Amino acid sequence: MSAPVIASFEFAAASAELFLLAAICVILLVDVFLSERTRWVTFALSLLAIAGTAFATVHFSVSGRVVAFSGTYIADPMGDVLKLFAYGTVAVAFLYSREYLQRRGLLKGEYFVLGLVGLLGIMVMISAGSLISMYLGIELLSLALYAMVAFDRDSGVAAESAMKYFVLGAIASGTLLYGFSIVYGMTGTLQLDDIAVAVREVGVNKVGLIFGLVFIVAGIAFKFGAVPFHMWIPDVYEGAPTPVTMFIGSAPKIASFVLAIRILAEGLGSMLASWQGMLIALAVLSLAIGNVVAIAQSNLKRMLAYSTISHVGFILLGILAGTTAGYRASMFYTLVYVIMTVGSFGMILLMSREGFEGDRLEDFKGLARRSPWFAAVMMMFMFSTAGVPPFVGFWAKVVVIEAALDVGLAWLAAVAVVFSVIAAFYYLRIVKLMYFDEPTENAAIQAGGTVRTVLTLNGLAVLVLGIFPGALIQLCAQVLP
Repeated sequence: MSAPVIASFEFAAASAELFLLAAICVILLVDVFLSERTRWVTFALSLLAIAGTAFATVHFSVSGRVVAFSGTYIADPMGDVLKLFAYGTVAVAFLYSREYLQRRGLLKGEYFVLGLVGLLGIMVMISAGSLISMYLGIELLSLALYAMVAFDRDSGVAAESAMKYFVLGAIASGTLLYGFSIVYGMTGTLQLDDIAVAVREVGVNKVGLIFGLVFIVAGIAFKFGAVPFHMWIPDVYEGAPTPVTMFIGSAPKIASFVLAIRILAEGLGSMLASWQGMLIALAVLSLAIGNVVAIAQSNLKRMLAYSTISHVGFILLGILAGTTAGYRASMFYTLVYVIMTVGSFGMILLMSREGFEGDRLEDFKGLARRSPWFAAVMMMFMFSTAGVPPFVGFWAKVVVIEAALDVGLAWLAAVAVVFSVIAAFYYLRIVKLMYFDEPTENAAIQAGGTVRTVLTLNGLAVLVLGIFPGALIQLCAQVLP
């Protein structure tokens, strides 16, 4: 009698993933029979699929940590919150992207289907309870992203970016898998909870474990885009269609964060002394190179790519603290970063029109005269990303720096502050272009009411969350006890 009860519970725990998988199959089938003029049906079904998935996640949410499917699946409050943020991010990305794709004749079902497959990969990673399920989630997400970068078949630049991303991603996946295999060989188990116990029994200073850890950290760093594993980010961000760049730069960062938390904090937490030093080096290099090289960029997508690298340094700053407060700070920073990034790329999509990308810094010259409100929205995003109070990006930086100070890494906190000041230059340069330079373009903004409304709410979110940051900080504290 017990087996059916357990099976029923397990399927309930994974109901969101199962629903999204079924929805993807249905959307893929429906899209085959749609014409160009009825492609909006795929878009609408994709949003409905995300809404249904969110309902399933909320309906079957858990108050504590629950393990299912023989330890390969973990349901916990942190996972539920991260999934809901991922759903919202992907839905907003789809809303921002539709008009852009339609104007360029790229409104194909593949974009939405691949986006949903990528979202499913993120969900699998968030709930991964073993090295195998984590790797399956990584590959599901990665393969969807490789195809999305090459989505515009007529663009040679996009095809080149996809090839670079695929080759480097394959190497990184192999590196990560090699590290997993070594850890499995040393511990004799694939389940993360069992690995945590086995590592303490084997001994944290075993050469084999440390050797495997090096490969795992290298793989995680690539998925994050941390220096020196960052070489794919600028080319992919610039070469991919802007909607794809927005997708890659936002939701997958949640997956990268949970990859580090599940593997390093939960599975290999007792090896903190070994991986902390590695993450310190990655964080400092990411902060330095990301912020310094961003200054020289004239393409906004490429500038935001190097900005992403620098933000990864801050996310790692919280994780390397190795404390619950540090993990909470890193989670808070990741969620704030996603909100800011999807809005920044949404502004590029807002500025674009047929035959005009709007992705160069000079394209924002004089925007305050053409559209005072959206110049103010872009200013909110730039101020928040730079860490200027009272916007939420300021509090994100404060909490991770505080986590570093709590564990005695004052010099690292000082490095983070110095590079935050450097970063302010290239963010504020965009504000200067919008408000103090003469416009080079006088064409009206073509975006529809839906994009304008969602982008306005996105901009106000970074302000309201900055004025009242306690709610989101408290949420992170509740789900990461």
